[in-house]
Amino acid sequence: MKVLLIGSGGREHALAWKLAQSPLMTEFYAAPGNPGIAEHAVLVPVDIEDHQAVATFCKDKAIDFIVVGPEAPLVAGLADRLRADGLAVFGPSAAAAQLEGSKGFTKDICARYDIPTGAYQRFNNGPKAKAYIRAEGAPIVVKADGLAAGKGVTVAMTLDEALAAVDDCFEGAFGAAGAEVVVEAYLDGEEASFFCLCDGKHALPLATAQDHKRVGEGDTGVNTGGMGAYSPAPVMTAQMVERTMKEIIEPTMRGMAESGHPFSGVFFAGLMITQKGPELIEYNVRFGDPECQVMMMRLKSDLLPLLLATANGTLDQVNAEWNDDPALTVVMASKGYPGAYEKNTPILSLPDAGEGEKVFHAGTGLKDGALVATGGRVLNVTASGGTVAEAKDRAYALLDRVRWENGFCRRDIGWRAIERETGSE
Repeated sequence: MKVLLIGSGGREHALAWKLAQSPLMTEFYAAPGNPGIAEHAVLVPVDIEDHQAVATFCKDKAIDFIVVGPEAPLVAGLADRLRADGLAVFGPSAAAAQLEGSKGFTKDICARYDIPTGAYQRFNNGPKAKAYIRAEGAPIVVKADGLAAGKGVTVAMTLDEALAAVDDCFEGAFGAAGAEVVVEAYLDGEEASFFCLCDGKHALPLATAQDHKRVGEGDTGVNTGGMGAYSPAPVMTAQMVERTMKEIIEPTMRGMAESGHPFSGVFFAGLMITQKGPELIEYNVRFGDPECQVMMMRLKSDLLPLLLATANGTLDQVNAEWNDDPALTVVMASKGYPGAYEKNTPILSLPDAGEGEKVFHAGTGLKDGALVATGGRVLNVTASGGTVAEAKDRAYALLDRVRWENGFCRRDIGWRAIERETGSE
């Protein structure tokens, strides 16, 4: 098969690494890719925002299958454009991608199909949103409705914080994404990420993970796109997975089909495990980043047939097998992230990874032939181990051999699971 992967981040490097292991693969391209992805695929300088250019490339190279990694091209309708040419695509239509593209859309689906989630209201002006917040009190959650690269959510522990978040949205801090705001109840519990392939009619649960969103150790500081993750998430017991499928995933799948937007792709359900059980925080319509990195490390099965079955509507005919060993990834970010940071700082060398280890490139580029950091989140240093503690030790040992002066990381990724393992909760 000839495959094209769309995207350039750490998630896409993890997908590329895993897809390249498939015996079904004959030619593999990535647009635009990154220096890490270049180990596995031929990089092509196609502008992924130019849907016609992507379609033309697919035609010229007789591409059989396209895997769309990030959310922005999906929300913009890239999958629809390629499907119009009769191509097989992994990723939802623009209409179905609204589950991530609009927080309000998702909340409305939850309300219509009795999917457990926090109570909410949608607002298109500041004064009304603020009046609702004052009436509800803190803690409370304020979200920019649209895509804000993981940064449009404020979990406000005080009233002032919540009111400032409303101002940020309506004053343009998140661009068009903040033109509408969703204000919702604060859910108390433990967060988990749950992934499930869906072909519109069938759903195949994949794996669970736990992300560390806050920039500082002990889960302090501002929210980021994710500073590290591990899989599986101990809080997602077999019973919790079963409840999530029955109470959240299946009604969503049914609701999307009934709404005329059948969902084909990966459901990434951000969950809060409360005293009542699993509740939906939000949906994403692509693999998580950095959760994808730990999931690919644990996936035993060939990824390509799983994604193909999703695109072809034959998901009921395949299965996914997983390694029991946990995997853990640590994000190395540019100093200053998620605020302003210096770009094009030199990465002098990366360590050779052993078995069950991998350094995924998330925000790297080449400048005059030398590796540089081009993004906020730059490297995902990943390892597996017999326990989460062992996976953590291996990941940090690998990370400490990275030579990049402008990088920083959290040193406590996996702390919740390790507390459970050692019984020190």
